Amino acid sequence: MGTLFRSEEMTLCQLFLQSEAAYACVSELGELGLVQFRDLNPDVNAFQRKFVNEVRRCDEMERKLRFLEKEIKKDGIPMLDTGDNPEAPAPREMIDLEATFEKLENEMKEVNANSEALKRNYLELTELKHILRKTQGFFEEAEHHQRQAMHDPGVTEETMGLLGEEGLRAGGQALRLGFVAGVILRERIPAFERMLWRVCRGNVFLKQAEIETPLEDPVSGDQVNKSVFIIFFQGDQLKSRVKKICEGFRATLYPCPETPAERREMAIGVMTRIEDLNTVLGQTQDHRHRVLVAAAKNIKNWFVKVKKIKAIYHTLNMFNLDVTQKCLIAECWCPVAELDKIQLALRRGTDRSGSSVPSILNRMTTKEAPPTYHKTNKFTGAFQSIIDAYGVNTYGEMNPTPYTIITFPFLFSLMFGDAGHGFVMFLFALVLVIKEKQIMASKLDDEIANTFFGGRYIIMMMGLFSCYSGMIYNDIFSRSTNIFGSSWTVPESEFVVNGTTNLKHFPSQLQGDPNMTAYFTRGVYPFGIDPVWQLAENKITYTNSFKMKLSIIMGVFQMMFGVWLGLFNHMHFKNKLSIFCEFIPQVLFLLCMFGYLVLLVFVKWFVFNAIDNGMNTNCAPSLLIGLINMFLFTYPKRGQAACSTITWYGGAEGQGQQVFQIILVLLALLCVPWMLLTKPLLLKFSPSIRASYMASKKHGEQAESAPADTTSEQEIIHHDAVQVSTSGAGSPAPGGAKEEDFDFAEVFIHTAIHTIEYCLGTISHTASYLRLWALSLAHAQLSEVLWDMVLQIGLRQGRYYGGVILVPIFAAWVVLTIAILLLMEGLSAFLHTLRLHWVEFQSKFYKGEGYAFHAFDFQQIIETAEE
Repeated sequence: MGTLFRSEEMTLCQLFLQSEAAYACVSELGELGLVQFRDLNPDVNAFQRKFVNEVRRCDEMERKLRFLEKEIKKDGIPMLDTGDNPEAPAPREMIDLEATFEKLENEMKEVNANSEALKRNYLELTELKHILRKTQGFFEEAEHHQRQAMHDPGVTEETMGLLGEEGLRAGGQALRLGFVAGVILRERIPAFERMLWRVCRGNVFLKQAEIETPLEDPVSGDQVNKSVFIIFFQGDQLKSRVKKICEGFRATLYPCPETPAERREMAIGVMTRIEDLNTVLGQTQDHRHRVLVAAAKNIKNWFVKVKKIKAIYHTLNMFNLDVTQKCLIAECWCPVAELDKIQLALRRGTDRSGSSVPSILNRMTTKEAPPTYHKTNKFTGAFQSIIDAYGVNTYGEMNPTPYTIITFPFLFSLMFGDAGHGFVMFLFALVLVIKEKQIMASKLDDEIANTFFGGRYIIMMMGLFSCYSGMIYNDIFSRSTNIFGSSWTVPESEFVVNGTTNLKHFPSQLQGDPNMTAYFTRGVYPFGIDPVWQLAENKITYTNSFKMKLSIIMGVFQMMFGVWLGLFNHMHFKNKLSIFCEFIPQVLFLLCMFGYLVLLVFVKWFVFNAIDNGMNTNCAPSLLIGLINMFLFTYPKRGQAACSTITWYGGAEGQGQQVFQIILVLLALLCVPWMLLTKPLLLKFSPSIRASYMASKKHGEQAESAPADTTSEQEIIHHDAVQVSTSGAGSPAPGGAKEEDFDFAEVFIHTAIHTIEYCLGTISHTASYLRLWALSLAHAQLSEVLWDMVLQIGLRQGRYYGGVILVPIFAAWVVLTIAILLLMEGLSAFLHTLRLHWVEFQSKFYKGEGYAFHAFDFQQIIETAEE
């Protein structure tokens, strides 16, 4: 059977690789991606393994590459991604790569250090330039005010004393005050000013001005806003306090000459040094840019090479050394069908290394269950991930994925059920499929966008099936289409009053009553639902009845299909006892209860009609009442009307049908002890059945692999010797396993649990499928509400302004349709479909107790690292 229907046949193999050829062979196997290695040193610390130094060297190379990548992204330089897949470098090439990365890192660190020092000097000179400019303005303003005060006749001696009483008394000169000037972050100015006032008790004078242009921080590269300040004080004590406060607020102090001439001379020197620094900074940035551009061309390939080297040495650490220390021994799971490719890859690796000793691949016999491996592509992989999210297939178990590809979008469409919305969903997914190469190359960072892109094929199938179900429901954006005309025609007498046509009361009074045969013009509608139901008042009554019955039919069919898939599992594991004790009573139980209900639905559709012929013999009966009466053994007496139950066999009073229904109920009740007791009792009292059952159980759980047919005698001797020398490596010896004892209590309890679960689950799961009807009803009603209460407002407007109003209303309708009906309702229907498959369908045959096959695959390793 194909690998998608059941797991690929797997085998455990043992590899014997010469030390000089091991690296090249593992590299070839990584490119092939068909081998899962086992760790033969689980108890050995990661720092005590043979190739730990090589792994550390790879970690160091990755660190240097990440440093270069950070610098490249910082400068906004695009990194060239040609899509090439370079091979893993030879071990001797590691030295060249390390030297290249070391040189680039040292060069970048040196350039960064020089650039930071230059930027720091540039910042200091720029701040000093602003200080000289601002303080010059401060001093000129102060001298101007002082001259005005000196020549103002209204200024008294007491007033002048505020500026310097002793200086005035000494000869009319102002008292000399000390000052400091500096730069501080603008947001710290208010707190800085309060601290100066409180500590110095108001004996200092602060003057500050903002620097208009932001300055670049040399360390972080961020733009910061700063202000220039100058503080006047008297005495050394206040000077010490001021400097400590400036230090606490991380303000930068600069020397500022006292005379204007000295300040002017310093400003000229500062401007000259700034121009020189600008030239040097430009040259430094050009050199840095050239280095990073050269690195950006190769950094993607370097990352791939280093990751491959690291993956190879990490894998080699899982191997064992033989007694001669010249041969590495490995164990791996691999598909049987791919053994030839693996042998060829080993041969290529041996030739690359120049080794004269060929690598040996031996198949082993083991009692360990193999991993589960399914070959998938972009389309089937999306559906396989849905199954794996519930649980990985037990090895050899039937895989639900091939059937889920059809049933999942179909059940979704029954709940979504709108051809218009489905078509929009289909177009969205189709764009993702057509543009998938460009999208994959862009490497989306948004998690939600990646989720939609990963499920593009699922969305496309759901949209396509929704178009089909929407046509069946005749529902396109909550409107019906009149493709084939209508089978319903209202006679002219219904809306012609006194010879004139009156349509006012017609739509509101229309009832889709099949009993009014005069309204029918032809038979069954060709495809889907007649569009006249869009105008009928009892539309919901009709569609509810149709969708409810359809939900039950689909649910019973899918559950029955799941039970039949369980038969294939029993046959594959040669479990004949489970076929008799589980499969047969399960099928009978489901058929006798809900299979018969499905039969009654079709009988009601095909046999009965709503025409009252005066005898009440063909009235459409109630399925629910009929099913309840069936299990209560309640039937109408002879001569009484039987309109509450379906009578379709055995004459007018259905005597033959009563007997048939009694047999079905008794058979369903018989299936319960059949499932509960037969298996434990047969296992307890029949040694031959017990032996056969235990053998089939081992076949299913252990999944033994056959040994290889082509193995030389020397290889067998070598293999046995290695088995003895590496007995602690986790390779169990074949054969001689003690048969586990039969435990009747355990089997009985296990069977009782499964019997109760199946019997109760059959009823609850059938009812659970009614969610198909419920969500379809909710989606249809929400769609109709949006049409009637949003879009129709614009469509009803007349004259010229109707078109103007329609534009924003249509935009609102589109937004609400996408947000509510496509996203929210689509997600709700998706989750309900997921539940129907995981619980109602897969519980009938699927255990999902296996573990996935994780191949040593370079491509997968690189993709995972990028994510």
